[in-house]
Amino acid sequence: MKNFSLSTKIFISLLAGMLCGLILFYYVPAGVLRDDVFINGFFYLFGNGFIRLMQMLVVPLVFSSLVCGTMAIGDMNTLGQVGAKTIGFYMITTAIAISIALFVGSVINPGVGLDMEAIKVSEATAAESTGVVDTFLNIIPTNPISSLATGSMLQIIFFAVLLGIVLVQLGDSTNTVANLFSQFNDIMMKMTLIVMKFAPIGVFCLVAKTFSEIGFDGFLPMLKYMLGVLSGLGIQCFVVYMLMLKLFTGKSPITFLKKFSPVMGFAFSTATSNATIPLSIDTLYKNMGVSKKISSFTVPLGATINMDGTAIMQGVAVIFVAQAFNITLAPVDYITVIFTATMASIGTAGVPGVGLITLSMVFASVGLPVEGIGIIMGIDRILDMTRTAVNITGDAVCTTIIAHQNDAIDNTVYNKI
Repeated sequence: MKNFSLSTKIFISLLAGMLCGLILFYYVPAGVLRDDVFINGFFYLFGNGFIRLMQMLVVPLVFSSLVCGTMAIGDMNTLGQVGAKTIGFYMITTAIAISIALFVGSVINPGVGLDMEAIKVSEATAAESTGVVDTFLNIIPTNPISSLATGSMLQIIFFAVLLGIVLVQLGDSTNTVANLFSQFNDIMMKMTLIVMKFAPIGVFCLVAKTFSEIGFDGFLPMLKYMLGVLSGLGIQCFVVYMLMLKLFTGKSPITFLKKFSPVMGFAFSTATSNATIPLSIDTLYKNMGVSKKISSFTVPLGATINMDGTAIMQGVAVIFVAQAFNITLAPVDYITVIFTATMASIGTAGVPGVGLITLSMVFASVGLPVEGIGIIMGIDRILDMTRTAVNITGDAVCTTIIAHQNDAIDNTVYNKI
């Protein structure tokens, strides 16, 4: 294993964790050894311990990288163009994603013929609905220190970018502060590399715990729903993103997928976009030649507002629950779902399972029962892992496109096999 790269180790750990989990689920009887020692002991401790280590780094890393990224872009016109293009890309792809999901759901009809008695229903939690105006107002922090302490990512991003802009405008008079942030960012990157050495262990434990708890049996009654979500995710990731990459940069999608696939595997295993930020920035820089002055800005922003995978799940879930409860949706309802799901993605925390909470807002917008969320909660972990991989792929594609348009990508590195 010492001769393998970190990416290879993560992939091996991912596959080994799946195999180990399935063996425990099907061949090891329930009891103290399986449930207490392995699943809720070893796997839970080291898996969630690794997630906590990554979460520990997210806020200081995002804050420092955004300040440095904003300072590196420097020119205000360029910064404005990069910001506008990035936000526009994320909003458009989210709208496309939810549209694809509604189309796929209408074709597959996941809720038709559903055996409700065969499904384990969990208790669902409803999210508080926030108006469009309040959604944008919540971006502005009333107390930046409190935002940093609570991990309010959109507010952190707003303050960090504003601070970076001010440092650029003040120029040489604030070199001491600018150097402080640059050095702090270097420290956080180094700390990230240290934590990432434990990634194979964390990935193995997280995946093993997931599969040892649900196996394949929990999927069977929900196969059509899962097929709908996975089909939508596949179309978004391998068709929409790759076409946009080819159209706007002319670069090979095959090369992109080959080099970025380890990050997708890491996102799949952790099911958190935030934890993947450091690895995404590092991989884009080392393997594809994307300048960190671009990725330090676009990747953290994408981890907060670009939730295409979540939007796809919500679109298919709307069709699924409507059919399961024999509720007919009008054309205007589909438009409402597209708008609501797109708005709900803004500020959604990049942590496991948050899509189910915001789904209640989407359901409420078209009058679907929130109890329907309980039907899909049992098998959502696997879908959550998959849609996280799609989310961070969208972030990387956007970053590559923006870098290409700003001559901030080394084509020699990108094309190197």
